Amino acid sequence: MEFVDLLENKALIAAILAWFIAQVIKVVLVLVEEKRFDFGKMISSGGMPSSHSALMTAMTASVGKTMGLDSVAFAIAAVTSLVVMYDAANVRREAGKHAELLNKIARDLYPDNHMNQEKLKELLGHKQIEVAVGAILGITIGIWL
Repeated sequence: MEFVDLLENKALIAAILAWFIAQVIKVVLVLVEEKRFDFGKMISSGGMPSSHSALMTAMTASVGKTMGLDSVAFAIAAVTSLVVMYDAANVRREAGKHAELLNKIARDLYPDNHMNQEKLKELLGHKQIEVAVGAILGITIGIWL
């Protein structure tokens, strides 16, 4: 297998493109809403839209388009997409809530941060609307490409 073969893999290209577009949208939304440029959003998790959902559904839609909705490859991609989206909207979101609470407890117990406690990342998961918008973005790109 040559590297050039990767450039012909529509499912892979659709997934990467959907992820990239979702991340760019996050940067643009921060720019519009908060009037600041935050390039860190290009590599961060959480926020609108879900880049994980976009990546997975773009791949799934592309696999369905090229290999058929009755293929084993589509079934594997679809189930994996559902697991990733469930995780983003539920498991990782709950972990973010836990991090928020732990950060508050640490601030309350140690207001001067004399333990040099690193703040836990709170924005880990997604609201359901963020997952849905990411999925719509991904499906659109997967079908279009």
